[in-house]
Amino acid sequence: MKFKALIGLLFLSLVVTAQNSEKQKINQVLDDWHLAAANADFDAYFGLMTKDGVFLGTDATENWQNDEFRSFSKPYFDQGKAWSFTSVERNVYLNEAKTFAWFDELLDTQMKICRGSGVLKKENGQWKIAHYVLSIAVPNENVDELIQIKEAKDDALLLELKKKN
Repeated sequence: MKFKALIGLLFLSLVVTAQNSEKQKINQVLDDWHLAAANADFDAYFGLMTKDGVFLGTDATENWQNDEFRSFSKPYFDQGKAWSFTSVERNVYLNEAKTFAWFDELLDTQMKICRGSGVLKKENGQWKIAHYVLSIAVPNENVDELIQIKEAKDDALLLELKKKN
């Protein structure tokens, strides 16, 4: 009985260690990705994304597929003026097979506190960002004011989107 308990504890320890190791790798990928943008390193930045990766920006019209996002971003990287995001808090979650991960993070940015969230997948043993969502964090007490600021533009965009459907 003691032997079975010991084997069980050993197995549990290995599972937790493996999961922590994968989370460390994912954290490193995300930190390297943000650093590549801050250093305007285009190849390193896009090298950490899947070929079919998606970046959703803060504007409602920003649903960037990888090739479009590369084209949009290239002039900023070429000028050495991409963006600078530093994670100040991050949560990482893994599926059982450790082939997909999802995360959320709070970021220190030039837009003040933002939230990033997304999905990574393992490709050829390497974690790659498949989907990233950037949101500006708005304190609840400022939501009414924000709605007034963006109301006219949002109303126009909603009309346009509804016409498409």
